[in-house]
Amino acid sequence: MNDEPDLDLAAEDLDRPDLDPGDWPAFRALGHRMLDEMIDHLETVRDRPAWQPVPASARARLGTALPAKGTPLATLYGDFRETILPFPTGNAHPRFFGWVHGSGTPTGMLAELLAAGINANLGGRAHAPILVERQVIGWCRELFQFPDSTAGLLVTGTSFANLLAIAVARTDRLGAAVRRSGLRDGPRLTAYAARSAHGCITKAFELLGLGSDSLRLVPTDRTFRIDITALRQAILADRAAGAVPFLVIGTAGTVDTGAIDDLASLADLAAAEDLWLHVDGAFGALAMLSPTLKGRLAGIERADSLAFDFHKWAHVPYDAACVLVREGDLMRATFATEPPYLARYERGAGAGAPWFADYGIDLSRGFRALKVWFTLREQGSDKLGAAILKNCRQAEALGHAIARASELELMAPVSLNIVCFRHRGLPEAKLDALNKAIVVALQESGVAVPSSTLIDGKLAIRVNLTNHRTTGADLRIFLEAVRAEGARLAPQMAGEAQA
Repeated sequence: MNDEPDLDLAAEDLDRPDLDPGDWPAFRALGHRMLDEMIDHLETVRDRPAWQPVPASARARLGTALPAKGTPLATLYGDFRETILPFPTGNAHPRFFGWVHGSGTPTGMLAELLAAGINANLGGRAHAPILVERQVIGWCRELFQFPDSTAGLLVTGTSFANLLAIAVARTDRLGAAVRRSGLRDGPRLTAYAARSAHGCITKAFELLGLGSDSLRLVPTDRTFRIDITALRQAILADRAAGAVPFLVIGTAGTVDTGAIDDLASLADLAAAEDLWLHVDGAFGALAMLSPTLKGRLAGIERADSLAFDFHKWAHVPYDAACVLVREGDLMRATFATEPPYLARYERGAGAGAPWFADYGIDLSRGFRALKVWFTLREQGSDKLGAAILKNCRQAEALGHAIARASELELMAPVSLNIVCFRHRGLPEAKLDALNKAIVVALQESGVAVPSSTLIDGKLAIRVNLTNHRTTGADLRIFLEAVRAEGARLAPQMAGEAQA
């Protein structure tokens, strides 16, 4: 009797070609060329425009149908060099000031290459990349003086980190049973954040079923920080109306002006009112790396949860962020599952419990911890902190220069690294249009990339400084360009209005 399996291991369809290069030496040579040219690209970033629009020819080439047949790698690389590489966001350039984007480092680029080569899934199991992420989380606990009970996770960005933290706060108030029963029969929960809070906070409430109506957006004071008195009044009003306040969200570095909420007062209030304190520290939290700046974040160490990005002021390549939760068991109670196909073992590749998948939503997780690990180890906290302090000093200097310029007006205090101002070359009714035109003109010229925002309902030119390559000369070039564009555009717009 033949007990061998009925399987033809020599069958042709079991032995088709794989996806590796057919010519490894040629692949190696092209790979070295790619690496050399990308290093050249970073080394000469200052020589190119800060930004330029994608031309119609490149848009057309990037809009073709799904290919059925393969394309030689050398051809693909040529397409990349012609249609993609010249037209990036621009945040590597020292005069990219528009949005809070980190500028990256050459070492971070190499770490991405290494991580892709390993191609690890950090959802769990027993392998060295897991230990790298655990070490990074441990460094974060140390930086923010969180206790050993803290759990953490590296995620795509602070928007996602905020979502996870708010979910844990919901579990803290309603218990883990909310995962099964939902919110329908529970109390009417309310939460509080400043009007200046990032829009992702509102999205989180919508996605978690709490509803944006349950998020109270509290007024800010003259320094654009959450008004503590107004916050207390909102909590009292909700309790009187039968609602259950459960969460207050502070911001360490608001997106409009860089303001830092009074985190120590928020921590006192949260303790007195039995509220979960979450801090959205997307970029500002890493000011903790600077001994000169860390005092501005006093109270952050008392937060129940904290979210922040590495891809901003730590200059790790996109994307990499972190969420920390003081009570790690509560985080696990919010997210952990263990279906049969994810059984944990005491030994073998399935060991290593608890897995990172137990602390968040994703089971498939990239090895983003490696580029953070490389960056923190290569630069060290002292050097990163010095780069952050430099940006804040640059913002102060730019603010002083604007205040001294008769045709310019500072629109908000410079509290960290963001400067909001406007050109005053036309009557008030025309200033929004003038300053918007200046922003677009600077971007399209390639000289610099500012953005805009609204301060007290007025359009302001917004300069964010989170670039380690920016120098004082770059700020002078930018300010001269603003004044020149204002002098050029104001008469034109005045003439159009008269016509």
